[in-house]
Amino acid sequence: MNRTRNLILNCLAVAGLGAFIWWAQDNLDGYQIQVLNLIAVNAILALSLNLIYGFTGMFSLGHAGFMAIGAYVCALLILTPAQKETMWILEPLVWPLSVIQSPFFVAVLLGGLIAALCGLIIAIPVLRLGGDYLGIATLGFAEIIRVVLTNLSFITNGALGIKGIPNYANLWWNYGWLLLTLFVIVRLVNSNFGNVLKAIRDDEIAAKNMGINTFFYRVVSFSVGAFFAGVGGALMGSLITTIDPKMFVFTLTFNVLMITVAGGLGSITGSLIGSVVITVLLEWLRIVENPLVIGDFEIPGIPGMRMVIFSLALILIILFRSEGIMGMREFSWNRLFGRSAQGGDAK
Repeated sequence: MNRTRNLILNCLAVAGLGAFIWWAQDNLDGYQIQVLNLIAVNAILALSLNLIYGFTGMFSLGHAGFMAIGAYVCALLILTPAQKETMWILEPLVWPLSVIQSPFFVAVLLGGLIAALCGLIIAIPVLRLGGDYLGIATLGFAEIIRVVLTNLSFITNGALGIKGIPNYANLWWNYGWLLLTLFVIVRLVNSNFGNVLKAIRDDEIAAKNMGINTFFYRVVSFSVGAFFAGVGGALMGSLITTIDPKMFVFTLTFNVLMITVAGGLGSITGSLIGSVVITVLLEWLRIVENPLVIGDFEIPGIPGMRMVIFSLALILIILFRSEGIMGMREFSWNRLFGRSAQGGDAK
């Protein structure tokens, strides 16, 4: 009965999200809708990094590289041949990319798959490392991807980037992909496969002694995380309609890592809450960079103050709640109704 109840509640929650999206499209302004879109994309990226770092214990700093792959693959596939012909100025776009155009879903899916393939290729040599060495190696991989994108002008248009990408990534697409990401990672983490990942995270040597092929599980986890990072990059590129190699620097990886850590490593619920809190806070703090008028006094805005205040907030989170907002805890209907029943019994 609990499983039936949970299934019904999950369906109602999804229906409620759909109703909210339908309402938001007609009642919210463009800026508010853009923030909602950013929350969905950031949640996908945070979930993918949490699978790698929070559930498997691999300190990866290469997320920006996977996002770049997904963004460029998707953009190349959804642009029209006429756009490609006029945009590639330095060198003509190589055939058959110059004449191919695919539906948005196919483009996002292929962006994720190619990012996963690159993740698999890099994982085989790199995942033999551990700890800080793994982080440095994946950071180097992300930087290599950025340099390659800058120099392959016959594919990526070089430093000029790609402009005029069709804005297909609306609320329906972004939250649809978020639900798919959430479903896959929840099923993965709650399976026996997920239990093995947690065992590797907690003590890899003990897991090896139990006969677990830790290298195989780490490679699979890294590739799945790379896939959803590519999906997030593809959605991000279509959302902002322009991409260039300078976008995909270490700062982008740091932003995703910040959301994951603030929400709680090893917590899917934490990644979702962290995405909402961090995205909204970053947007809300823009007010401190604009002039503020109080009566007859005008306080000038200070460029960069938004990140200063945000950094102080992160320091406070680390000092007073180092495990993040949720720690390793998860929201569940069973726990919610169990507490309600206990509260009723106490009364």
